[in-house]
Amino acid sequence: MKHSYLVALTGSGGTVPPELGVVRRLVERGHRVTVLAEESLATAVTATGARLRSRAGSGFARDTAAEIDSERPDLVLASYFAFGAMVAAQAREIPFMALIPGIYPLPVEGGPPPGTGFGRAGGPVGRWRDRLVGSMVQRRWDQELLPQLNALRADFGLERLAHYQDQVQLAHRQLVLSSEAFDFAAQRPDAVRYVGPILDDPIWARDAEWTVPEGSEPLVLVSLSSTDQGQGECLQRIADALGKLPVRGVMTTGPAVPVTAVCAPPNVTVLPAGPHHELMRHASLVITHGGHGTLLKSFAADLPVVLLPHGRDHADNAARVRAHHAGVALPRTATPQQIATAVRKALRTPAHYRAAAELGRVLRRDAMSDLLMNELEPAADHPDPIFAASASTRAGHWHPDSNHELES
Repeated sequence: MKHSYLVALTGSGGTVPPELGVVRRLVERGHRVTVLAEESLATAVTATGARLRSRAGSGFARDTAAEIDSERPDLVLASYFAFGAMVAAQAREIPFMALIPGIYPLPVEGGPPPGTGFGRAGGPVGRWRDRLVGSMVQRRWDQELLPQLNALRADFGLERLAHYQDQVQLAHRQLVLSSEAFDFAAQRPDAVRYVGPILDDPIWARDAEWTVPEGSEPLVLVSLSSTDQGQGECLQRIADALGKLPVRGVMTTGPAVPVTAVCAPPNVTVLPAGPHHELMRHASLVITHGGHGTLLKSFAADLPVVLLPHGRDHADNAARVRAHHAGVALPRTATPQQIATAVRKALRTPAHYRAAAELGRVLRRDAMSDLLMNELEPAADHPDPIFAASASTRAGHWHPDSNHELES
């Protein structure tokens, strides 16, 4: 049975390729999929076969509600931070799921506070640390996000929430586009499902021109963020580091940094883009900022990493890499000599390669599994009640209030 999905996306960086990978898989199964996103994503959305509905700029919640009223989808899939889309779906009584293209980002019992870069707590002191810092992190995020979120919910006639993450917890499912084996063990909500990584390259990188540099030295792939995180100076230090080593370097700068911003030594090739899944077949090591997508692609290719966290979830990802012994983590401000030392160490440490290969085995298995589609499609012999409820709503058992002004 075919269904209708509305996918509400935020952002334009590394979270987009896996989210559009979900879209492509739904389209390939014959479902009707509409993507609500910025006009800048038009080419990437169209390539999936889905219909693009450009955001009007008057508010994500308003745009989502208008599309729900027009199309009456069976299910809304929302980016993790697309709170407006989640609120609109809840108010319109359409079930929604949250897409989480990374490690699980919300506070959980038994896990380190998100955003801290902490490893697993060891003993009573570590658990006390997690509780103390976790309460501080919770307070900060609630101060930044909760007032606006509750104001939006009030506009919809919905009850106030106690914490910002409660909006995501209202999702029918929280689909973590990762492997549980990479994340730390913890007590997560019942709605959380690890559905495997989506390892698709972004459309702007798939057809980029590239060649394997000549030579027999180890090839080191360098890839930092695809969005502007002030990484130009760090890229230069990495290039200078590789210039000190008997390696072949291939650096992809991405859309945020022009290739001319890096003065590369003779043994480093600088490209605006390149298909990482192809480049990694020839590589021996990956240097990265610690984005979830690049890390998991590296491990899926059995490659360890040297990472220099820049922000966002990078420090948390680095903590997991250290726990798995799958690479070397440095501060973002590391000198060329420190980077060169870390690269040399990683290339000479068999344990890093064994750890990366073990992760890679699980990641490839999960990426090729039916975990994702089992959550998105009701089984013929066990129909999901959310689709029955959605059909009831579309049949006219509920009528939207056309006077609602939707913001955010």
